[in-house]
Amino acid sequence: MTELVLNEKIHQRVIAEMIPQAQKFVWIITADLKDMHVAKGKKFVPFLEIISDLVQQGIAVRLFHAKEPGPRFRKDFDRYPALMESDLFERILCPRIHTKAIIIDSRSAFIGSPNLTGAGMGAKNPNKRNFEAGFITNEAEHLAPLLEWVDTLYLGDLCQSCQRRAYCPDPIA
Repeated sequence: MTELVLNEKIHQRVIAEMIPQAQKFVWIITADLKDMHVAKGKKFVPFLEIISDLVQQGIAVRLFHAKEPGPRFRKDFDRYPALMESDLFERILCPRIHTKAIIIDSRSAFIGSPNLTGAGMGAKNPNKRNFEAGFITNEAEHLAPLLEWVDTLYLGDLCQSCQRRAYCPDPIA
């Protein structure tokens, strides 16, 4: 099954439905990363709280991003010790990342245009959201090469031949 999702449907399908169903891992790849707030019960909380909850439940989370997030994200990050202390949470910083994807348990993935921001993922006021599109898939012919590519990135295999290494604040390998 492959499903097209647009605008605020991205938030509903990916952030509200898919990510909380993770059982083993969530890999998030984004160029930009901001302090996004999402619904949790009847209140709105930083998305980092959702990630922290997953880590505390024993679910591994990898967050790949291209640049350092802003001060509000960093301030919120410091409020969740599980993200700093647990081996189940890993952040990879690579300035060449432009991909936007979320992979859950090797069984489903979202690939699309939005960064992990409120405006991108449809978590902002409807008049302030970006116009975004993406696909959700559980088809093996799409998942297998995506998983392999993300593993290559995670292991630093692409760092060896990267011609932007001089500009990288934290080379993986």
